[in-house]
Amino acid sequence: MKVRIAVAPGGGPWSTDSYLSLVDGLEERGFDTIWLSDVPLAPTIEPSVGLAFAAARTKRLKLGANVVPIGRNPMLLAKELAQIDQLSAGRLLLMIVPGIGSPAERESLGVLGADRGAYLDEIVPLLRRFWSGEHVEHHSKRFDFPGVLVRPRPVQDPLELWLGGMGPMALRRAGRLADGWLGAALTPAEAGTARVRIEKAATDAGRAIDPEHFGLSIPYARGEPSAETLAVLANRRPDADPAALVPVGREGLRSLIGALVDEGLSKFVVRPASPVTAVGEELDWLADAVLDLQT
Repeated sequence: MKVRIAVAPGGGPWSTDSYLSLVDGLEERGFDTIWLSDVPLAPTIEPSVGLAFAAARTKRLKLGANVVPIGRNPMLLAKELAQIDQLSAGRLLLMIVPGIGSPAERESLGVLGADRGAYLDEIVPLLRRFWSGEHVEHHSKRFDFPGVLVRPRPVQDPLELWLGGMGPMALRRAGRLADGWLGAALTPAEAGTARVRIEKAATDAGRAIDPEHFGLSIPYARGEPSAETLAVLANRRPDADPAALVPVGREGLRSLIGALVDEGLSKFVVRPASPVTAVGEELDWLADAVLDLQT
């Protein structure tokens, strides 16, 4: 099983200098992927902008992102992402997410009250059709495409789409539609159970997901996590001990990744639970902690 480590920026506003240091540092140290999250109302770098920049600056580093398609024209989104894959010579990795779902975000995206799951059910097949080179004829209450052709196509054929989520409907959707699954805020046992349920849903839908296409996003803390970090996790998972979801220190992070590998997961997005002030020093620590786990 090929274990791969992606690195996401820490929380908080980004700066040109820190992002440049992150891109260069990940390439130089040999991490597999840089991973950006699409949070429309947060002061974070927009993934398509950040990945296009990274594509021009790197040769080997894969370019991954959570992308929120809700509120966006899927034809334009398909073209934008295909061009990033072209510019990077096929290094793009994608996860489609419904966003955080706050009323302010939904209203800002023009989808207040919309069923975000149903939106993904429509968007994911549409993106695949655009990238296949098909003249897409599609009419619904959301979109009208009268035989539209998107060019250029991605280098990757197919350009894979992963999904996330941990609820029953999200796991079934991943089995029906996704090429992989990246979970978050789960214990190893919970992540392993999610993998089994997704594989069953895929089998029920007459398809299969590559067994190496399961992973988890992991916030880590070099020292004891802050009260703010624990509060965020408690809000997301009120049924779980938030301290159990944030590995602490080198051995804590290595131990968690090892337990997840035992549950059949092999792709990991690690991110500092607190904002980082010295990017190079953080990457040196992280490289020493986990880079040898890549296989």
